[in-house]
Amino acid sequence: MTGLAVPVLLAVVAAVVLWTLPRWLPPAVIGLRQWVFARVNGTEGIPVPGPLVGAEHFEKVYANPAADGRSRGAGLSDLFWYWLAPGPHMHQEHLEPGERYLAVARTTRRVLAVPQQRSAELAAAAARRQLDQLPAGQVSRVRLRDMMLPVWAEVYYELVFGEACPPDARALIVANADDVVTALKCCGLRHMDRRDRLTRYLRARVDAGTAPVVLPEPFTTQETAWWLQGAFFNTAVVQMSEAMAHLLLAIAQHPPTQLAVRRALDGPAADADRLLDRVIDETLRVHPLFGVAHRITSAPIEVDAGTTLPAGSVLLFNYLAYQRTGPAADDEFDPDRWLRVSRREAHFVPFGVTANRACPARGVAPVMMRAVTREVLRRFALASSVRHDRSLPSRGPCFLIPAGPAPDAGPAPDAGPAAVTAGPAAVGVPGRLRMWLMRTGDRWADVWRSLVQLVFGSVMVIHARRLRLCANHFEHADH
Repeated sequence: MTGLAVPVLLAVVAAVVLWTLPRWLPPAVIGLRQWVFARVNGTEGIPVPGPLVGAEHFEKVYANPAADGRSRGAGLSDLFWYWLAPGPHMHQEHLEPGERYLAVARTTRRVLAVPQQRSAELAAAAARRQLDQLPAGQVSRVRLRDMMLPVWAEVYYELVFGEACPPDARALIVANADDVVTALKCCGLRHMDRRDRLTRYLRARVDAGTAPVVLPEPFTTQETAWWLQGAFFNTAVVQMSEAMAHLLLAIAQHPPTQLAVRRALDGPAADADRLLDRVIDETLRVHPLFGVAHRITSAPIEVDAGTTLPAGSVLLFNYLAYQRTGPAADDEFDPDRWLRVSRREAHFVPFGVTANRACPARGVAPVMMRAVTREVLRRFALASSVRHDRSLPSRGPCFLIPAGPAPDAGPAPDAGPAAVTAGPAAVGVPGRLRMWLMRTGDRWADVWRSLVQLVFGSVMVIHARRLRLCANHFEHADH
């Protein structure tokens, strides 16, 4: 090989490695993150579904009264408590079973006991206020999760306090929720100062008697503030923002579905609601909000004649794995499958299992999601070419295109964004170049994000292990 050939060969190899980097580096880094996590936290837990508990027993085991432990006895809890601080011991999902949990759960249900029409009105009004801030008559590039955070901050503030959300309170809630979800996805370190500012605000409201709903005695005002922050201004705001980002991104990337929804919005409300419910269900089937929920068994659970899970087992209920079993196990986005398959048949648990701490907002969440989707699609067509996965660390980049009435004829099977924006008011439809740039930029951003997640994830896992927030809490309680 000549002296010139070696540098040329090395240059070609380097170019190939660089060009293919977005394909192989992010998955490799994810594998490395999982290795780091296992090295720090150990390999605790029994996966469900898995070798010991098949998918056919998932809901039976999840609903078993002995699968009731939530935090105590699981090393994994230290990490979740770290991410949900401050006051993670007052987070409804992490309270141990007993009278304290029941009192908190009852109070949470009081806040969420809202008539469907009222909840839809709240969500629609908040969405309109947020959409009014976008530039009129031009295409906007947004990150859907970021756009949705202020919407749900206002909705849950009004549900909790019974009044319109002032800008300063909205800013505190959004900063808190954004910090929580960014840390959870390992895209940034947690910033306790941002979270503590919201805690102080909530504590001041409780102390002043201007919080209409508080926990009963013997809970303290500080515990009430932590509960409000964890249940409503952490989990509720984050989960609803994530749900809407997944929903709108799925609609953006499936033009026939988007066109069908836009047409339905011009017809009878009941028909539109039924279609939107199918689209929402399909989004939550393909991209479930919950990854893995862990429970600690307080007594043995007999799975079948040959398998018994001993007391003290840490069960890791994997929602995505379970929803990839049964008659709806594929990854294809097909809302019309719900005309053929029932929820029960589909192994579908979007809000958990009713018998074991299902999401308390499961009754109002779909209603509010429908209302917000209506507001968005009445003003805009959506287009996005980014990668869509369950974690969505990109926060959902998307074009919002001012759109007129939906056309009468459906788009061709290979139609692009223009197919869903045709109409007299369609403005500035993103062309192939802009869509390519969005897709390419997202792929390369994924390379950087994966490295950031590796570093920040490792730092937080190690820090959480050292703080032992959950373990120390129960050790202190025992003494």
